[in-house]
Amino acid sequence: MIDIQDLSKVYLVGDERVRALDHATLHIYPHEFVSIIGPSGSGKSTLMNIIGCLDVADGGKYLLDGLPIEAYSENELARIRNQKIGFVFQSFNLIPKLTAEENVELPLIYQKVPRAERQKRVQEALERVKLLHRAKHLPTELSGGQQQRVAIARALVTRPALILADEPTGNLDSKTSMEIMEIFHELHAQGNTIILITHDNEVAKQASRAIHILDGRITEVTLS
Repeated sequence: MIDIQDLSKVYLVGDERVRALDHATLHIYPHEFVSIIGPSGSGKSTLMNIIGCLDVADGGKYLLDGLPIEAYSENELARIRNQKIGFVFQSFNLIPKLTAEENVELPLIYQKVPRAERQKRVQEALERVKLLHRAKHLPTELSGGQQQRVAIARALVTRPALILADEPTGNLDSKTSMEIMEIFHELHAQGNTIILITHDNEVAKQASRAIHILDGRITEVTLS
């Protein structure tokens, strides 16, 4: 599904050139559950942004489902982000004035999915994260764990092949983190490809495979 070869990304910070990715190579197959682990500033988020088609590399190749990303137009990349990839962020990124179900429905509105189909899929997504009973609540009326469940439901509602989760347990206590990880395990068992970015070894080792990133360089690791 994901074929990254010799990828490089350099940022200018003042007069200094910072190499966020340094000739990184990575292969992820359909239905895998992979964690990418590394400290702050290691290049994790840069890698996720490139995998998620939110950013482009300066050098190297990125093939998604066999097609080079650089061949796509901006409109095509937006369509890929909306239909093929589901994003889950540490800060939830929910819209405060919308209810849980309205937040989940938003990507389907962008896709111009008919209203009846939207309602059906929103209900299914909230059921999958066990939050249908809180559908009418605003984010401020939900706990951190419940907000992350809404964010996961929003990622699922477009039925993406790939779920990208950036520090999804970073703002949660240990008990709630375990509950969120259980949802990711269930999604993986149901066939989703999951890439989970984290700085936490305990979270990373729950994946089937762990990739370590440091100073923009990637190595495969075994976490015990």
